[in-house]
Amino acid sequence: MAEQDQKLPREQMGGGGGVLLVVSDVPEAEEKDSGKESDQKVPILVPEPDDLAMPDEPEKTGDEACNFESNEEQTKAIDLPENEKKALQELKHLLQDALDRHEFEASAGAEKKTTPEAKSVSETEKDSALDPPVQTIAEALLEDDGAKTLEAIEETIVAAVRSKEKPEETIVSQKVSIWGIKLLEDDRSDVILLKFLQAREFKAKEAFTMIKNTITWRREFGIDELVEEDLGCRDLERVVYTYGHSREGHPVCYNVYGEFQDKELYQNTFSDELKRQRFLRWRIQFLERSIRKLDFRPGGISTIVQVNDLKNSPGPNRWELRQATNQALHLLQDNYPEFVAKQIFINVPWWYLALSKMISPFLTQRTKSKFVVAGPSKSTETLLKYVCGEQIPTQYGGLSNGGNFGTDDTVSEVIVKPSAKHVVEFSVDEECIVRWEVRVVGWEVSYGAEFVPNAETGYTVIIQKMKKIPNSSSSGDEDRVEMVSCSYRVGEPGKVVLAINNPTSRKKKLLYRFKTNPNSADVVD
Repeated sequence: MAEQDQKLPREQMGGGGGVLLVVSDVPEAEEKDSGKESDQKVPILVPEPDDLAMPDEPEKTGDEACNFESNEEQTKAIDLPENEKKALQELKHLLQDALDRHEFEASAGAEKKTTPEAKSVSETEKDSALDPPVQTIAEALLEDDGAKTLEAIEETIVAAVRSKEKPEETIVSQKVSIWGIKLLEDDRSDVILLKFLQAREFKAKEAFTMIKNTITWRREFGIDELVEEDLGCRDLERVVYTYGHSREGHPVCYNVYGEFQDKELYQNTFSDELKRQRFLRWRIQFLERSIRKLDFRPGGISTIVQVNDLKNSPGPNRWELRQATNQALHLLQDNYPEFVAKQIFINVPWWYLALSKMISPFLTQRTKSKFVVAGPSKSTETLLKYVCGEQIPTQYGGLSNGGNFGTDDTVSEVIVKPSAKHVVEFSVDEECIVRWEVRVVGWEVSYGAEFVPNAETGYTVIIQKMKKIPNSSSSGDEDRVEMVSCSYRVGEPGKVVLAINNPTSRKKKLLYRFKTNPNSADVVD
């Protein structure tokens, strides 16, 4: 569905509507502090200040939020405090000892067993075949060379006896990989070890146990084979997908649970245990493939941003979804630590926000910093704090629609003041086709466009008369305007002028971008 890692959705609180978090970054110590039973997994959500005010936590701007996010992700061992460096070294020693002893190998039950009797006979035959008696050696030496002294014979006999001793074995350490990275091989291994340490509050022995259990689970689950397997779950690609990057460069994974309102899709995914297991394997496969694309070098991006869309998500009576959620939650908590940079929940119902406010006092600041919750009216504004407009799909308030513009075409963001008019100009020096895209978060503004030639004798061309565009969330589907996309063929030097009139008492965020194409190109808008 990207950290994004991205630390994919958890069961809704109070037996709620079955929302499965991709990766949980809440360590066991934090779960105990919350006063909940360990087997009672509830989603831990922190509301945005605009929706539910958090005590002693002022609202952050987009840049401040991203800076705070980058500070949370320590992947360079040299930048760690001394106590954390010490924990990392201790964990390395524990791992090296375990690798030297081959503790990560499969169970001994798969090895071939030999009965004591057979072993005794085999060793006896081997000894008799390879080690001739000492007396025979002495007799042969005397027969071959009678001039040999007794001392020479004794030296030969001692050498023959020593050759029987078993040579010293060379210890060969076991090689173990996680997410395609061999442990203790290079600096990328340190980044992985730090994730397990962070999940266990830098307690080396607990982190070692977690790693050992994870390696065992990955072998039993067949992760390496699963990554290459074709599960044929094409319908689920619209439920979970990765698109674009955050402002800090994290892959963004979208989880669209409203898709499960499709009864056929829901039945094909959760109606029986076999289908639920297939969904679980597909979800793990998607996460594994996403993680293997991350940069595990020190200072690299090794986490995912999760965007969880709760609009029209199934209600609390869907027990099949809750059961699949619980199964996935246990696996993700235990085996995928610290892969989430942000968990952003959008289009969240009001009761979900209220419940989040009740739980937030029991959370640590580190956990709070990763969870962001926004209602329908604040969803686009919240996303724009963490993701640029050109990286956000159109349906979530961005300008990325796969048309004439791509994610490399930067979007400009401007605040339009209340009861004010804002003008954007784009100069053109030669004949060409000018294209532009415009969007106002929440709309309820008037929009117009015109071309003004540089020549004094030229005439201004009205491309779009001033027109009021309503709030897309309040209008019907047939009148919904997500963004304005236009083009104009320019025949002389001049400028394209866009006008945005905001008659409301609230400030508005304007998103726009321009580009030019050769005049020979077709105008498709």
